[in-house]
Amino acid sequence: MRIVSYIRVSTARQGASGLGIEAQRAEIAAYAAAQNATITAEYIEVESGKKNDRPELERAIREARLTGSKLVIARLNRLSRNAAFLLNLRDSGVDFVAADMPNANSMTVGVMALVAQEEREAISRNTKAALAAAKARGQRLGNPNGAAALRRAGKGNVDAVQAVKTRADARANQIADILEELETTGFTTLTAIADELNRRAIKTARGGRWHPSSVANLRNRLNRA
Repeated sequence: MRIVSYIRVSTARQGASGLGIEAQRAEIAAYAAAQNATITAEYIEVESGKKNDRPELERAIREARLTGSKLVIARLNRLSRNAAFLLNLRDSGVDFVAADMPNANSMTVGVMALVAQEEREAISRNTKAALAAAKARGQRLGNPNGAAALRRAGKGNVDAVQAVKTRADARANQIADILEELETTGFTTLTAIADELNRRAIKTARGGRWHPSSVANLRNRLNRA
């Protein structure tokens, strides 16, 4: 069996340093070894998860189609947040498999795409509605202390609190790929992850520095999602 591999990382820095790439490459290599398959081509996408264009994915699909190879993706779970990626994969007409979800099929991917699109639209709608309601009530937006300060003040502004929560959820989704990449490249403790996020100048949802407790909160937020 011939395999075309597809790897995606979120930032140019990850692409230049190889962080995240080697872990995904190893997962695909392990799958190939288990299937006694040969990897004939590799395509690496360095792209933001927010963008819909996937030129390297299109090239990988074309290569797999022309050569009759199987398209292998290391991880479908994180990429499932992007509807465009999933729809391109579903409609490609090529045989594909994800190392982390080997039982996924075209129907599975189609459902995941619908969920991803709805989640993105819901976040956008909720954020706009909450901010508009808060502004209409005269609430000053951008409270640096977040929802906790509102609760302590006894204001009971449900819309403003929801806006803070929605922004935090959206920020967590943006950092999810980076968190996974850190965990798979040796940053296993809360302190190590916080230090590396600070070194990369990645801010928290409130624009501050990371601490072990904020990394733990990020993990809990993603798990709840």
